[in-house]
Amino acid sequence: MSSSIELFDAVLRHGITLSCRAVGERTAPCVIALHGFPEAAFIWDPVMLRLADRARCIAPNLRGYERSSAPEGVQAYRARHLVADIAALILQQQAPIDLLVAHDWGGAVAWNLAAQRPDLIRRLLIINSPHPATFLRELRDNPAQQAASAYMNFLCRPDAAALLAQDDFARLWPFFTNMGGASWLTEAVRDQYREVWRRGLDGALNFYRASPLRPPVSSRDAIHSVVFPPETVTTRVPTTVLWGDADIALPPALLDGLEAFVPALDVQRIAGATHWLVHEQPVLVADTIARLVASGPA
Repeated sequence: MSSSIELFDAVLRHGITLSCRAVGERTAPCVIALHGFPEAAFIWDPVMLRLADRARCIAPNLRGYERSSAPEGVQAYRARHLVADIAALILQQQAPIDLLVAHDWGGAVAWNLAAQRPDLIRRLLIINSPHPATFLRELRDNPAQQAASAYMNFLCRPDAAALLAQDDFARLWPFFTNMGGASWLTEAVRDQYREVWRRGLDGALNFYRASPLRPPVSSRDAIHSVVFPPETVTTRVPTTVLWGDADIALPPALLDGLEAFVPALDVQRIAGATHWLVHEQPVLVADTIARLVASGPA
């Protein structure tokens, strides 16, 4: 059993390299965990260490983050490229993985991957990340979601990285603290974030710039022309959703109608938890992963 974090670079067949963190024996059931914004792969460390004797857990830094490849140009961060990265990482494991776990932007990648390549994963665990179909509906039609997601338009500004980096990242810390006390945000955790953010923020911001899913500010915005045919976004992989119901950026209305796109669905609402559930309740997240892995093939 490995009880410490292993660091390695996954060199993918299409030329992208993802810096990864991992624990566990290579012969154990395989779990891949995807982070969101403004996070990095290290957020999964407490979860993975609890699972080291039961699973092979791999947490990649998505393209544009930490030491992973950061291609130039916004178009390199379109959904198809992000999905291709994780599909290639899974193919390196030489068998379908037992569980794909994902939070926030990692969830956006995971929803698409599960719909497009269900052969690669046996189960899916989503943590506070909206399904593309319900997110499109709420962003386009619900003023409450538009207000909650207004920050996305700021993150698309060409000067956003410079503004976010000012004064020891003064505009980034409220992403965490505005949802509550954030007692988990210790100085040691802040230093982990600083180390990642100092490497540059534009790669992470390009996820927002490349996506049409953001609150409209005019009738000409791309979101008004987006259409997701149901067959392209239906996820038939057995899926568990953990949802912190105190998430002010992603209100629970995003769960309404989700079963239409995820036939094998189990939603677990976590009272009082915010968007940062992985940080707030790593034991709950680890225990959920362990239960899903122990349940065997779907």
